[in-house]
Amino acid sequence: MAIELKAPAFPESVADGEIAAWHKQEGESVARDELIVEIETDKVVMEVVAPEDGVIEKILAAEGETIESEALLAIIQPGAVASASAPAVESPAEPVTGADNDPALMGPAARQLVEEHGLDISQIAGSGKGGRITKEDILKFMKTADAAPSATPAAASAPAQASTDYVPTGPSSERIEKRVPMTRMRARIAERLLEATQQTAMLSTFNEVNMAPVMALRSKYKDQFEKTHNGTRLGFMGFFVKAACEALKRFPQVNASIDGSDVVYHGYQDIGVAVSTDGGLVVPVLRDADFMSLADIEAAIKDLGLRAKANKLTIEDMTGGTFTVTNGGVFGSLLSTPILNPPQTGILGMHKIQERPMAVNGEVVVLPMMYLALSYDHRLIDGKTAVQFLVAVKDLIEDPARILLQL
Repeated sequence: MAIELKAPAFPESVADGEIAAWHKQEGESVARDELIVEIETDKVVMEVVAPEDGVIEKILAAEGETIESEALLAIIQPGAVASASAPAVESPAEPVTGADNDPALMGPAARQLVEEHGLDISQIAGSGKGGRITKEDILKFMKTADAAPSATPAAASAPAQASTDYVPTGPSSERIEKRVPMTRMRARIAERLLEATQQTAMLSTFNEVNMAPVMALRSKYKDQFEKTHNGTRLGFMGFFVKAACEALKRFPQVNASIDGSDVVYHGYQDIGVAVSTDGGLVVPVLRDADFMSLADIEAAIKDLGLRAKANKLTIEDMTGGTFTVTNGGVFGSLLSTPILNPPQTGILGMHKIQERPMAVNGEVVVLPMMYLALSYDHRLIDGKTAVQFLVAVKDLIEDPARILLQL
């Protein structure tokens, strides 16, 4: 009995998805749990695997097609084996060019290569079904083009002609541009950032924190910490997440969200941690971060970061969050104003640690300082509350023992 391969059930926050890439084609054998197709949503890339061994009988959703939750993607014949002689049924086709190779029919990867390199598809022979150009066809064409001599034999053998005409020696007159469509994830990120600036009364307040106490603690215990906690490294993010959790308990407005005309106060701290990936910035969530140890936080952040870069995050990993921490310092940022992640009403920005001369007890001392930024929604959070929250984070970081003692 044929098996229907369906898209996963999308949560309410995800309206639809797009077929990003088929890893198997009609007539090919698949093994149980083997990756068949990837679906890109505005939050994550979801993988659909084979439920059983079998052969793909029919594909019902092409690459680039928009689908809804639990849409039918393909039909699989369980237990069947692809015929080894199947490819021989069709005689080799002549290369199909230009007129029959509509760019809209290409897969996302092939279309992106064409657009990035400004290729003329009329020169590319398609080996896919119906003469469709595949990613492999484009790579083969580019490789062949790179190997070709830069000048034609006729031009190379032509005698040099003396000329008094001016020949420009500066930059090429050809001004290259390329137009690449946004991915669904990048488009959604852009949409949410625009919403944050247009639909919130966003302000930012700043302070600076002396990182010497945390750095001394980290330097003293980092080797023992790593050995005790199975290779988990002691970083700075764990301290800031713990400090944020403690400060959120003292100032619940910063941990709240606005829902229409209501204010929703959260009795827990689910901290979003901004992670940069090739596809854009994502914010996976640490659930109940206030109950996590430093080791738990560091291990969870490492795991989420690795899965984010490998496109392995799930919708559940990205959903929710009552407050966000972002660290632009890893890229060298000295100061910035982070943008809110609605419906959250606060986000803490960390920055680069830099030695600066500071006045301490009437003397100038060089200290490792970090600028902190808190962006907040002024509709719910007053300036006084925002400043006090940031000062609380600063005090906890400058005396990390207070984090453990909850002082």
